[in-house]
Amino acid sequence: MGVLATAVPAVAKDRVTHNPDLTNTESILHVWSWSFPEIARSMRQIKDAGFAMIQTSPVQHCYNPEGSGKLIFDDNVKEGNWYYYYQPTDWKIGNQILGTKEQMVNMMDSAAKYNIKVIVDVLPNHTAFDVDAVSDDFYKAVGGRDKMFHSEGLKPVEDYNDRYQCTLWGSGALPDVNTENPDFQKYYMQFVNELLGMGVKGFRYDTAKHIGVHSDPVDTASGVKENDFWDVATGRKSVKGVKLAVPYDSLFVYGEILQDKNVPEAEYADYMGQTASGYGHILREALEKGTMNGLDLKSWHHTSAPEYLTTWVESHDTYANAHESAHLTDDQIRAGWVFLTARQNGTPLFFSRPAGSTRQKYWGNNVLGARGNDEFFHPEVEAVNKFRTAMKDEKEDIQISDNGQLVVVNRGKKGAAVVNINSLSNQVDLPTGLPDGTYRDIVYGKEFKVRKGRLKGIAGPLRSYILVK
Repeated sequence: MGVLATAVPAVAKDRVTHNPDLTNTESILHVWSWSFPEIARSMRQIKDAGFAMIQTSPVQHCYNPEGSGKLIFDDNVKEGNWYYYYQPTDWKIGNQILGTKEQMVNMMDSAAKYNIKVIVDVLPNHTAFDVDAVSDDFYKAVGGRDKMFHSEGLKPVEDYNDRYQCTLWGSGALPDVNTENPDFQKYYMQFVNELLGMGVKGFRYDTAKHIGVHSDPVDTASGVKENDFWDVATGRKSVKGVKLAVPYDSLFVYGEILQDKNVPEAEYADYMGQTASGYGHILREALEKGTMNGLDLKSWHHTSAPEYLTTWVESHDTYANAHESAHLTDDQIRAGWVFLTARQNGTPLFFSRPAGSTRQKYWGNNVLGARGNDEFFHPEVEAVNKFRTAMKDEKEDIQISDNGQLVVVNRGKKGAAVVNINSLSNQVDLPTGLPDGTYRDIVYGKEFKVRKGRLKGIAGPLRSYILVK
C-alpha cells in the first residue's frame, strides 16, 4: 500500500505568479505522425509559416506488430494505429512510424539550418499493453520484469480523481512504470541525453499528471522511498552518475497535465510548464456556438501563470481519441488559432491534421508518416504567427462585440488581430490602441479604419485579419 510523503522539493522557478509585462513570441507546429524525412523536407515551409518550434511524435522504439506502420487508424487493427508509438518497448531512438535514428539526425540538421527548435514527445509513464513486446534490453536495464512496474501498475485506473490510482495504476489500462526505480531513471535519462546531444531543445511529457510529485502517494510496496522522478528528469538530481546533460532552463518543457479534480497543478508548476486543456475546451465551445457570449475567454482558467502554459485550439488527443474536436471545420480551427496566437501569453501549438481529412473522413488519406494537410501554412496562420513575434513587449487588450461573434486582440499601439468566429459577416466597431488612420490587413488587403480610438470595418464569415501600424 502507499503512504503520503512529506518531503517537498525546493521551488526551482516561480511558474505561478504572472508577470504582466512578459510576452510570449513563439509558436509550435505539432508535426503529428509525420516521418523524419517528411519533416526535413518541409522545414523551410515551416520556417516560412512563422513557426519557431516543431513537436514530433514519440521517437522511441514502440509496439510494432507486423504491418503496423501503414495506416493512421485501422478498424481491423492489422495495418497500424497512431497510438502504437505511445506504447514504448525500449528507450532507443527510431520506430516504424517516424523512421531511423539516422533519418532523425538528418531531420535535426535541417531544423538547425532553419533555426527551428525541435521538441520530442516522451512518455516514461508506461510501456506497451503487450508486456511481452517490451525488449529484453529494457527489462534487463531496470532490474528485471518485476522491477518495471508499480506494485499495482497492471491494474487499470477506475477513478482518475484519486491520486493513488492516477499515479500508481495503469492510465488508459497501459502498464504503469515504476518511474521511481533508479535503474529505470538512469536508462531513461541516457535516452534523454542522447536526444539532447542530437540538438533536441525540449520535451512534451505525455501523461505527466500520472507521474507522482512529492505530495502524492508513494509506492512503498515497490521499495520506493520518495516520488523523485521529476527531480531527476529536470536535472535537480543525478541518478547513478547520470544527470540531465544541459541546463534545464535552456529547454522548453511542458507536461500533459490535463485539468481535473485533485491535480496538484501548483506543485507540477515547480517543475515544468503545463497544458491549458480547460481553456482549449472553452475556446472550442465558442467556435461551435459561433459566439463568445457567456464564455470567459480572457482568463486562462489555470493555476499556472499564462506565460508557462502551452495552449491549443485542439490537440492530437481531442482530434484522434474521441474525436472531440474533429467535427470542427478547418475554418473554425483557423479562427480559433488566430485569436489564440494573437494573444500576449501562452505558447500556442498548432495540430497538423491528416492530409485529405474532411469532416466526414477524419483520417483523410490515412497514411502513417505522411505530411499533414496544408493548413499549417495558410496565409492567416502565417500572418498571425509572424504578428505574434513582431508584437514582443506589447500588452494585449481584448475587445468582444455585443453579439460575441467578433473579437479584436489589440497589442499595444502597434497591432490588432480581428477575428470573426461566426459563419455570418460582422460589422466591426470596437475600441483599439491603433492610431487613427486607414489600415489594410496583411492577408487579404481588406481596408479598416480607426477614428477616435475605434476600429471599424467588415469581417467576413470565419475570417481573420491582421493589422499593424
